[in-house]
This record gives sequence, structure tokens and C-alpha cells, in this order.
Amino acid sequence: MLRLALAQINTTVGDLDGNRERILLAIDEARAAGADLVLLPELAVTGYPPEDLLLRPGFVRAAEESLAAVARATKGIVALVGVPHFDRDLFNACAVCADGEVKALYRKRFLPNYGVFDEDRYFAPARDLLLLELGGTLVGPTVCEDMWQPGPPATDLALAGAQVLTNISASPFHVGRDREREEMFATRARDNACFVAFCNAVGGQDELIFDGHSMVLDEEGKVLARAPGFEEALLVVDIDPADAVGRRLRDVRRRALARERGPGPEVPLVALGDCHAPDDRIEPFIAEPLGELEQLRRALELGLRDYAGKNGFGDVVIGVSGGIDSALTAALAVEALGADRVHCVSMPSRYSSEETRRDARLVAESLGTDFRELPIGEIVAAFEAVLADAFAGRDPDLTEENVQARARGVLLMALSNKFGWLLVATGNKSELSVGYATLYGDMAGGFALLKDVFKTDVFRLARYLNEQAGRELIPASVIERAPSAELRADQRDDDSLPPYDALDRVLEAYVEQDRSREELSQDGFDPEIVERALALIDRAEYKRRQGPPGVRVTAKAFGRDRRTPITNRWRG
Repeated sequence: MLRLALAQINTTVGDLDGNRERILLAIDEARAAGADLVLLPELAVTGYPPEDLLLRPGFVRAAEESLAAVARATKGIVALVGVPHFDRDLFNACAVCADGEVKALYRKRFLPNYGVFDEDRYFAPARDLLLLELGGTLVGPTVCEDMWQPGPPATDLALAGAQVLTNISASPFHVGRDREREEMFATRARDNACFVAFCNAVGGQDELIFDGHSMVLDEEGKVLARAPGFEEALLVVDIDPADAVGRRLRDVRRRALARERGPGPEVPLVALGDCHAPDDRIEPFIAEPLGELEQLRRALELGLRDYAGKNGFGDVVIGVSGGIDSALTAALAVEALGADRVHCVSMPSRYSSEETRRDARLVAESLGTDFRELPIGEIVAAFEAVLADAFAGRDPDLTEENVQARARGVLLMALSNKFGWLLVATGNKSELSVGYATLYGDMAGGFALLKDVFKTDVFRLARYLNEQAGRELIPASVIERAPSAELRADQRDDDSLPPYDALDRVLEAYVEQDRSREELSQDGFDPEIVERALALIDRAEYKRRQGPPGVRVTAKAFGRDRRTPITNRWRG
């Protein structure tokens, strides 16, 4: 029997000392639990993704020195630890640490270079294969993308005798990603007749969220243990590798594959000693899968909590308008940080209704946050007076609306500067898609929490928070009121935009699925909405480039995922 421990830890990019402390603590806890083998996430030593820090030789040297300190702590246990490794070129490696030293290194073969990934920029691909013998069990280490591929190295390791395939990973989150991974790893386990142990990172790193959900599956693809999502955890499970041997003896397809392939590559074998053979088996923990809205809620809260904490912000400030976006942002911030660290600021103008002014205060009272009201009427009047001569002879238009939004941005940034609060912008993905936002106004801030959340999902999540709380965290009047920027008399969002339910369907198809104008028409979307939406999306790219970072919760977010040129005449 082999006792595995999977340590999904929350590292911080560049914090080598802090990351090492977390790694050592996890190793100590795994050893205390009687584990023979403990897995740590991909690039756990440096945090993931280190990006251009990897281009600095001093950083790479410091990472390897930190790994050496980790290895010295591996007495009585084997640890697989993610680290960058330089050997004539730079590799994304899994270090095998045991008996106080680094016994071997497995170097990642497949380097993802799509979506949010840029690993080809930093690492060289390897062709390594490595088998570890631990208590008579053969273990084949892999790193992240190596097992998203259906063939080698997993198939080569299995054919060489591996009974357990380990995968240390930093797999970013989007809603539903945990189920996609589980289905993929179940297929790999069945195809290779191997146990699979997947250890994922957890935590927020700029726009990326790592959701954990580490797991162990048996050779038939059944989940034996699953760690919770969005929190640090040590998952300990006992497995009997003899189960995999029995299935292989009954599965003649493997022999046919071996004959077809011929002699496989030579696989180095590293002997690591015996297992501890504990007296009792551990009852495995299997976390319940989370629903879509609960995943979304936890990801947003984790993203804000880690962005604020890892960048040294104690408190946050949010402009609350009485509308649903700012109310949801404030509610999530309170869940993430606590009410005492959230400051809500209402900035009414002459166009603000009594209802929205009341609701802005109600939101803060419901959430228990600090609240202050800073009217902008005199500020806007001063701008208008200064600009009067320059604007003489021209009718008021969008310019005057934007002046109001920018006046609010100035006030919020002043509070941010004075008190060191992180300004959290409240715009959603629908608005950012079509440019229904003001540069240096409501787009001002250090973090945009709802940047990757469509407006229709804002409504869904607001209702969900109320249901979970058993009360109106967000007043019903905020949810039920027709959305409005309140920058002119009797303004409503649907004066300028198609209805959000229709708009969001077009946005999802065009932005996330890359459907063309022609394909959208064939899909049955309203041609008028398609034309309006696509023109607005393409024209707003320059705005999005200047907006703050925000939590990525979909498979294709603006920024790292979707890289569209600003100067662009393609209208397909």
C-alpha cells in the first residue's frame, strides 16, 4: 500500500521565502500523516506564472537554492516539487526530493502556449521519462500539460510499468473547469490502467485563479479522493497499486500496443526505499462538487482577497450608485475581506434619483460597511464653467456625461491615495465588451472584480447571494430596477444598448466562441443586434487595454485570453 499526500497550497509569485515556508509546512503535515509521497504544485517554489522573472538569472538561481533547502527537509518522505531548472537551457521541472537531497528531476515535455499560457517564451521542452520505485510501486511523474495529451509521456510511462501517474499542476480556473479535468484524468487512468494523482495549485495571481480540486483516481477512472475547491488543503489517501497490475494482466490491448510500438524509450529508474506500511487505512475525503454560481462566487472572492492581500492592501473602496453592479461588488468584497475593510462611497449628481440614493445607503447598511456620500454637483459645475468657452455653440452630449463619471473617478482615487485603499471598479463584461464605460471614470481603479462576468450573470449571482444569506444582502429594489448610468435625465441602459439577455448571448458567441458575423446570422441571432454589438466590441478595444486587471472566470476573458489589435479593419 502507498500513502499519498497532495498539498494544494497558495503560493505567491516571487515570494521564495514565503513559498518555501508553505512547502515545508505541507511536507511536515504529510509526514505526520504517515505519507510516503507528497505532491506539491507546478512551480511551487516560485509561484505560477513567474512570467519574465524567469528571464532573470538571479531569480532562477535563487529558486534552485530554495529547492535545495526544501530537499534538506525530506527525511522519511519523498516530495515532488515544482521548480524552474537551468541546465544549458531553462526547464519547467518536477524535482524528486528524498533523504535530504534532490534525487532526480523530471522536465516538462508539453509547454502550453495558448489562452493564458506563454510557456514557450520561457522554457525548453524536454523528452524526459522517469520512473520512481517506492516500496515496490512504480511511480511516473508528469507536469500539468503532459497529461492533457492523450499519448506520451503517460502512455510510455505506463508501458514501462508505472502503476501510479502523478501530475503536479497549476491549472487555471474557469467555471466548470474542475469537471473537465476530472473527465480527462478519468480517461487517462482507464487508458493507461494506472492510478492518477493530480495536485493543483490554489489561490489568486493577478487575473488568474487556481481552484485546487486536487484528486486521486483509480485505474478505472473512479475518484478515490477529491480536495475542496478554492482553499488550501492536504489530501491524504491510501492506494493499492496491485489493483492496477491485476487490470493490466486482464487487458490484452496493452500487449498489442506494445507490439505495435516496438521497443519503447529507455526509462531511468530511481529507487527511493520502502513505504511506511501504516496499520490502518485512511478514510478518503471526497469533496462535493460545487454548482456553477457557487464556483463563480468563490472564485471572485478568492481573487479579490488574494489580490488585495498579496499586494499589501488592507482595505478597499467602492463607488456605490444604487445599481446592481456596485451592490454585488460590495457584497462580494464583504464576503472576501470582512465589512470593516470595505468602504462604500455614494456620489450623487443632479440626475441621481432619490431611489438610487436611498438604495446606495441601504446596500452599505445591509452589508455593515462604512458609508459616505460625496455629491458631485459642484465639481461638475466647475468643470462646465471652465469648459464653457471652449464648448460654446455646441449642444450637450456624451462629453458632459463622461465629465460626471470622471469626477467620481477623481474622488474615489483621492480616497484611495489618501488612505491606501484599493479602488475596486464595478464594471461588468457586457459593458466592457461594448465600451459602455468611461475611461478614467467608472473604469478607474486597481482591480475590476466583475470584469469577466456578463450582466445577466450579475443578476443571477446577486439573487444567489441573497438566497444563500437567507435575507436581502442586496435590496430587491436594486435587483428589480431597470439598469441606468444616471448621467442624463430619464436614462436607461437599453436606450443605448440592446436588452442584456439578447446582448449577452451575442457577446458570448462572438467573444468567447469566436463566431463570425456570418455564423452568428446563421445561428439565428437578431441581425440588428449582431451588427450593433460587433461594431461596439471592435471599437472598444482601446478602452479595455487601459482598464484594470480583474478575475478570470470564463474560458476566454479579455486581456491574456483574447488579444485583438486596436488598429484593426477586419470586420468578419
